[in-house]
Amino acid sequence: MLLGAIEGGGTKFVCGIGTADGEILDRISIPTTTPEATLGNAMDFFAAKEIQAIGIGTFGPIDVNPQSPAYGSVTKTPKPHWSGYRIVEHLKRYFDIPIGFDTDVNTAALGEATWGAAAGLNSCLYMTVGTGIGAGAIVEGKLVHGLTHPEMGHILVRRHPDDSYEGHCPFHKDCLEGLAAGPALEDRWGSKAFELGDTHSAWEMESYYIAQALVNYALILSPEKIIIGGGVMNQSHLFPLIREQVRKLLNGYVQHPAFSEDNDSYIVQPALGGNAGLCGALALAKQALGI
Repeated sequence: MLLGAIEGGGTKFVCGIGTADGEILDRISIPTTTPEATLGNAMDFFAAKEIQAIGIGTFGPIDVNPQSPAYGSVTKTPKPHWSGYRIVEHLKRYFDIPIGFDTDVNTAALGEATWGAAAGLNSCLYMTVGTGIGAGAIVEGKLVHGLTHPEMGHILVRRHPDDSYEGHCPFHKDCLEGLAAGPALEDRWGSKAFELGDTHSAWEMESYYIAQALVNYALILSPEKIIIGGGVMNQSHLFPLIREQVRKLLNGYVQHPAFSEDNDSYIVQPALGGNAGLCGALALAKQALGI
């Protein structure tokens, strides 16, 4: 059985063909331009493949309520041309097969829970820190949805005492994403994340903001594993700083070995690496098929 997978990002759409065991057999990367051009190229990739279902995890905000008239569409986004676009409807013009649809971060969480760092666990949280910040969660074995989907990248955090930066988010300025996503780092320090040295003061500030978010998520959701991916987190030296800040901020309140001094296995990098989103889309396709 072959399944289609789409990881839809603001810069590129990664499309793949894979199996129900999470094995990726083929892939292609398509620049994110207009919806018609981007999805048209994606459908050209799938056209000759005998896929049984498609899973798509995409940037948002999106409408994930199957009962909503706008289900399967992007809602309000700063990405030009995409606001209001009906992605699932577009895909169904090409394929009369089951389609799974969710956010990119929920999809990555599902991938890591199915085949990655959280395999065998009942809950986890996946956070991405890159061009934007978002997080998806699995609780009691199910992806978290509510009125819409979680928007954990836009929570409010305490400002670092040394930070006078206004914030980059077009909606909230100094929310978590506005203070700690890649564009905020570049705007504040004049360099991209990968250009900053390991000892740059940016990282103490960055870990402070990310740790605050993780403390909030841990206190509310109590996930069994926290996984952080995204371009900014390719700076692996951030992880020890974040773990230390989380312990400092919790200040012994949560009595669990996950927050002990010698535990590096609770807040971790994705076990699937850059394949978390694509593998998660395969898992979405499986769910759409009911297998």
